[in-house]
Amino acid sequence: MRVLAFDMDGVLVDSERYWLELERESIFPSTVATDVDPEEVTGMNVNDLYHHLSAEYGTTVDEAAFVERYDRAAVTVYDEQVTLLEGLDGLLARLEEAPDVRVALVSSSPVRWIDRVLDRFDLRGAFDAVVSAEHVERGKPDPDVYARAASVLDADPAASLAVEDSANGLRAAAAAGYETVGYLNGTNEVAALSAADRVAEGPVDLERAVEAWLDA
Repeated sequence: MRVLAFDMDGVLVDSERYWLELERESIFPSTVATDVDPEEVTGMNVNDLYHHLSAEYGTTVDEAAFVERYDRAAVTVYDEQVTLLEGLDGLLARLEEAPDVRVALVSSSPVRWIDRVLDRFDLRGAFDAVVSAEHVERGKPDPDVYARAASVLDADPAASLAVEDSANGLRAAAAAGYETVGYLNGTNEVAALSAADRVAEGPVDLERAVEAWLDA
């Protein structure tokens, strides 16, 4: 058995562009003691993010207040702003034709954010496993979330594929043994995806990458 794993933010939905704007203009200026580039921490769980920022830059609020800022923003981002990956329905239908493939959603986002996306886009039955950073000890860039997805689906990580849009996500998937596709979503740059085995420049290219993996 093998797994095709989708990251959520920046892949399944186009949320990264909203988060990057919020972090640059609102969240970080009011919670971090000095300037920080949001792209450095893209792909991290919100609690891990707080501890990283606190250690590396200094923070001006406690963890609960920091997370609460993100939770308030998440309601608007996921319930009103994001759109679904173009061509996802066709991609999922194609994957259903592959009897040895299971589909996973592997995200740094808290379960409460993932649930908003699954409910809004009626995706509850689309994934054989949903893994959040909340389900493991260490979030991305550590490999735990991807290792858990392979474990719960009884799949071989070395035969599996992860679609990620951030350096932290790619590091996590590769460390777990997955082949990787870096997804260019309009907010990231090719340089951030340098560790990917292949880069997909949009949804059509992603479909080609998945087809090549299925046929390998």
